[in-house]
Amino acid sequence: MSSDPWGRVDETGTVYVRTADGEQVVGSWQAGSPEEALAYFERKYEGLVVEIGLLEKRVRTTDLSAKDAQAAIDHLREQVDAHHAVGDLDALRGRLDKLVATVEARREERKQQRARQSDEARKAKEDLVVEAEQLAQSDQWRAAGERLRALVDTWKGLPRLDRKSDDELWHRFSHARSAFSKRRKAHFAQLDAQREEARRTKERLVAEAEALSDSTDWGPTAARYRELMAEWKAAGRAQREHEDDLWNRFRGAQDVFFAARSSVFAERDAEQSENLKLKEELAEEAEKLLPITDLKAARAAFRSVNERWEAIGHVPRDARPKVEGRMHAVERAIQEAEEAEWRRTNPEARARAEGLTGQLQAAVDKLKAQIEQARAQGNNARADKLEKELEGRQALLDQALKGLQEFGG
Repeated sequence: MSSDPWGRVDETGTVYVRTADGEQVVGSWQAGSPEEALAYFERKYEGLVVEIGLLEKRVRTTDLSAKDAQAAIDHLREQVDAHHAVGDLDALRGRLDKLVATVEARREERKQQRARQSDEARKAKEDLVVEAEQLAQSDQWRAAGERLRALVDTWKGLPRLDRKSDDELWHRFSHARSAFSKRRKAHFAQLDAQREEARRTKERLVAEAEALSDSTDWGPTAARYRELMAEWKAAGRAQREHEDDLWNRFRGAQDVFFAARSSVFAERDAEQSENLKLKEELAEEAEKLLPITDLKAARAAFRSVNERWEAIGHVPRDARPKVEGRMHAVERAIQEAEEAEWRRTNPEARARAEGLTGQLQAAVDKLKAQIEQARAQGNNARADKLEKELEGRQALLDQALKGLQEFGG
């Protein structure tokens, strides 16, 4: 009989292994010595040790699934429980039990990880749906369209959820994209209609602008061109392929008209500048009549100047007030001289002036006599009062005398 710490061989060749539950039969050995029998079954044990060690490493360092790991553990446990090896089988069972606990912990960890990933994917998809629904109301057609396409790529890169949740979120996401596409299509259809209407309006404006281009009715035509320009701006833009051509025709028609008007106005300005020189010379000639000493000669000379003035055409508008003002000043001086002459030669006015002067002179003489009398009587208070009254009457008399001089008297 042969033995070691974990097993023995009896006289009949039966091999036993020692366990916590007592000895268990490993097998029988008839081919050689008991030592060879123990060595054979010890090698079986070492093979199990190696296999368990490899499995522990795979579980620890690879992404071996819990299902495959458990199957490998069960297979090794069957071999250990079969007692076909000599060694510390209880230790191997303990290692397998620890490995089961490790696999279960890994299974739970992966379950929680998948749950977190699922929650993150759900949150990410819900965020995509919310953003897509907001973009569906946007009028920033290009930017919103590009962003929606980017959201689709992001969605494709996210894990799938459970079918019900994934389908519901995708339905909302797809509906938002469809709503945006429908609004964008309607917008551009309306824009096309507006541009077509703008094209028709601008073709009408171009036709009228071209018809007016050879007009010589400068003021009203220029005003109409301003109205046409306002209508052009209000019409909006036509299609790109028409807008530039229509604008070139419209602008070209205006250029023809305004170039012709500028040419005519340049000639007119030159003529008016020459007219201004002539009128300034006449104004200078009229101013030489001042001051007026011979009213009749001044009146005749001014009439001659004025007739020549009226024969001259327009002058530049900004120079008109000054040159006309010079003529008006001479004209007013002649009128004032005529009024003075009339007052001087008017018999009725002269008689009224002489009558007033006589009345004032009599009143002054009377006041002087009264003052002398008051002084002689010693009534100085009355004399002072009368002198003040005399001052007022004397001033009126002086003024009347001055007016009477205008009549040559």
